[in-house]
Amino acid sequence: MGCSGFTCSKHCLCALNILYVMVSLLMIGIAAWGKWFGLVSSFQVVGGIIAVGVFLFFVAGAGLIGAMKHHQVLLFFYMIVLFMVFIVQFSVSSACLAINREQQDQLLEVGWNNSRSTQRDVEKSLNCCGFRQLEPNRTCDAACFPNHSCMPCAEKIQEHAGEVLRFVGGIGLFFSFTEILGVWLTYHYRNQKDPRANPSAFL
Repeated sequence: MGCSGFTCSKHCLCALNILYVMVSLLMIGIAAWGKWFGLVSSFQVVGGIIAVGVFLFFVAGAGLIGAMKHHQVLLFFYMIVLFMVFIVQFSVSSACLAINREQQDQLLEVGWNNSRSTQRDVEKSLNCCGFRQLEPNRTCDAACFPNHSCMPCAEKIQEHAGEVLRFVGGIGLFFSFTEILGVWLTYHYRNQKDPRANPSAFL
């Protein structure tokens, strides 16, 4: 049976949603692991990653159930939600790939100023203090701080920020195309008649 067949469409859609379930569990696991071992102390960062993972898990679960049962209503809502996720993810991924150095510096500084816990995480992991300079009367968790040999964190962050943005943008762009594939598969699958069903049934 070719890939236009009912069974092939069903299996492809199930496989795609199993992939999404695995990715969602991986995101939740990595966020929990980072929080447990103290690699990330910011609750906002960990909570955001876990929230995205849980959302993806439920969307993928709905798609998987809808595909297995050929449930028209569930597949319709799954298709709409997946298309909206595609639009958001494609836009963010394109922005990550298109951002220039000046915009990158502005975003980094805004992100730095918004969270004290993120500042501590960065200072500890990159062994630096302050963004462009260390503020007076402020402590620092970096190992270099007692020796007063710390560099500003902006320089170290900027060394890796471009590579990280390109990596995140590329991964996001790849998954956005799997999402539009999922929308197409769902639309195609919804309009197929189950060969095992009653031939006179209306789908």
